[in-house]
Amino acid sequence: HSHIRYGTFQRLAALEQPENIRALVDYCLANIARLEPGPDPVAALMGYAVEGAARLVADWHVAGFVHGVLNTDNINISGESFDYGPWRFLPHWETGFTAAYFDHFGLYAFGRQAEALQWNLVELAKALRTVAPTESLVPPLREWPRLVGEAVRTQALWRLGLQRGTAEAEEALVRAFEVGLGESRLQPDRAWYDFRGGRVPADPHPAFAPFIEQLAAFRPIASALDHPYWADGEPC
Repeated sequence: HSHIRYGTFQRLAALEQPENIRALVDYCLANIARLEPGPDPVAALMGYAVEGAARLVADWHVAGFVHGVLNTDNINISGESFDYGPWRFLPHWETGFTAAYFDHFGLYAFGRQAEALQWNLVELAKALRTVAPTESLVPPLREWPRLVGEAVRTQALWRLGLQRGTAEAEEALVRAFEVGLGESRLQPDRAWYDFRGGRVPADPHPAFAPFIEQLAAFRPIASALDHPYWADGEPC
């Protein structure tokens, strides 16, 4: 929805063009975020960016997607990513898995993508600080852990085809599922498919026992298994 990147704001800050930063903030709020600027347009845009990035991290996480190069020029203000570099989908659930052959220190490892995007957001805030007080940009950044956790739970329940529960129950369910994925070394798409709509496979891996126990407290959404895809027997 946009090619205006975090790095676009950094560039204007480096060129010492505060008026262009203000103009870009106004443009983004009006045409991309479609938000009323309110009394503090810069803080409003910062909050919009944080919320979008949290959803993006959750999308990657639940899909088992590993971005190759998470620089500020590869994330746009609308909370989308591009220019993935050597990207991959996880062959098995491993937080230390990296996609880029040159990422020798795991800077952009699967389990560090939320951390990487948080760093990106801080860099965006530094650029916006040239036209707004620091105090107005800090509150949106402090929401990051809560927003990421909420977005991951939302995406995981959606992919499992389950109705929502309490935040505590959802968090425990998702954590147990990820432990099962990691210990079983099952291909992730296989596991998401097998447990869709609250189903339990005939011979589940023992690592999923805690997850299956908690699964009983969740009801499937009405259309969880309606599509013929879910009767194929094998995930795509």
